[in-house]
Amino acid sequence: MALRRLLGWSDGELMRSDAKPCSRLMRQTAGIFTVGGALGFWVLCRLQHGPRITVPRSLRWAACGAVSVSSTSALLVRLFSPECEPQNVAAYDMGK
Repeated sequence: MALRRLLGWSDGELMRSDAKPCSRLMRQTAGIFTVGGALGFWVLCRLQHGPRITVPRSLRWAACGAVSVSSTSALLVRLFSPECEPQNVAAYDMGK
């Protein structure tokens, strides 16, 4: 699913054997960006609603931010990371 080959950014070489697999890289990136997305959208909620903010509303904004930012960052890692190119995914799976 990586777009690097279609865009001409891939040289087709295999990654080193000790490189992180694509699934772990996506999971770690999504986990980190979950916290950042929640905090970022919570700030946006505070700016949007000001003194009318309620706890359920701020939690709803934070949850939406966490889901949207983490899923977007995981998708971007999947599309543009060299570890997620088909030959590297196949080489990692074959080593097991």
